Amino acid sequence: MRFILGSQSPRRKEILSHFDLPFEQVGSDFIEESVPFQGDPAAYAQAIANGKSDTLFPLFPQAIIVTADTVVYRNGKTYGKPRDREESFAFLRELAGQCHSVYTAMTVRHQHKIFQAVEETRVYLNDLTDEQIWTYQENVHWADKAAGYAIQLPGSLIVNRVEGCYYNVMGLPINTLRTLLGYVGIDLWKFLKSSSH
Repeated sequence: MRFILGSQSPRRKEILSHFDLPFEQVGSDFIEESVPFQGDPAAYAQAIANGKSDTLFPLFPQAIIVTADTVVYRNGKTYGKPRDREESFAFLRELAGQCHSVYTAMTVRHQHKIFQAVEETRVYLNDLTDEQIWTYQENVHWADKAAGYAIQLPGSLIVNRVEGCYYNVMGLPINTLRTLLGYVGIDLWKFLKSSSH
C-alpha cells in the first residue's frame, strides 16, 4: 500500500521515521491563508489539514494520505509561522511567562474514507528577557515553526513545562496517528523499529 505523508515538515518526517513504515513525503500546495480563523482553533487546524488532504487526493487516489496542521493559540489569537524576525520576536514576547495551547489536527484518508482528529497540548513558557529572545533567535531555527519556537533539542530552553503530548507540539502526535491509521488497517505496533544494538 502506498503511504503519503502530505507535509514538507522535517519534524513530521523525523517522527514518522521512528517507525519501519515506508512512506513518501509530498508537500501540498493548499493555500492555508484561504481558511479564515473564526474563533475555534481546533476547527481551524482541521479545516487546513482537510484542505491539504483534498489537494493531494487527486494525485494519489489509491494511497493512504496523512496530512496535519499545527496551530498555536492563546486568548482568542492564533500564532502561525512568523513572517520575519520581528514578528517572531513579538510572538515570543507575548507568550513568554504564559500558558498557550498547541493544536495539531490530522486527517488520514484512504480513497473516500476520511478520518480526522485534533490533539491539544498546553505549553508553559518561561519568563524571557529581550536579550534571551534575541539569543534564542540567533541559535534556534524558528522561521518555519508555529509561533516561532521549537520545543525540541536546545529550543526547549524556553519551555517550563508541557501538559499533553510532546510530539503534538512537534507537529505529529503519535497516539492520534496510531488511532487514525488503525481505521485504515495499519497497526503502528507492527512497525516499531528495534532500538537494540
